[in-house]
Amino acid sequence: MKNRILIILLSLLVLSCGTRRNVSKRNTSIKTVKKTSNLKILNSDYSGKTPSNVVKLLKDAEKYLGTPYKYAGNTASGFDCSGFTCKVFAENKQTLPRRSQDQAKEGHEINIKNVKPGDLLFFATSGGKSVSHVGIVHDIGNNGEVRFIHASTSKGVVISSLNEKYWNNAYLFARRIL
Repeated sequence: MKNRILIILLSLLVLSCGTRRNVSKRNTSIKTVKKTSNLKILNSDYSGKTPSNVVKLLKDAEKYLGTPYKYAGNTASGFDCSGFTCKVFAENKQTLPRRSQDQAKEGHEINIKNVKPGDLLFFATSGGKSVSHVGIVHDIGNNGEVRFIHASTSKGVVISSLNEKYWNNAYLFARRIL
């Protein structure tokens, strides 16, 4: 019985959003942005125009605001970060791998200055340079502030800002899928 429980726990750990795989931090310009703008990551290229397919994707993401975090969850009863992105993209006929580390290989990498709503942001929330969290760019404020929607372990599905010190320090890179 103890062995069975141990196997189940280890299986859940492997499926977790926090399963780690090293990914090199390729966006070195982010350090300069952090130093010169008092921890603010700004987007200078966004025109404010969002395609209708991205608007729909974001509305689908917003309907889950307040949904609790659930380890290995990928349903409306609870999500982990990669389960959330999988669900929202699947509702919009886009298939993503289940793990955030695998999602980090999809599409193409873009500079933070070029992100748009619907792009994916990747983070190393456990320190180091390993992808352990993912979120979807929600909007770019008038001041260039990048906000993203994601499944937070402490608050469930929420909208956060890259200007928050925690997320700014954990940020690795962005990728465009759509």
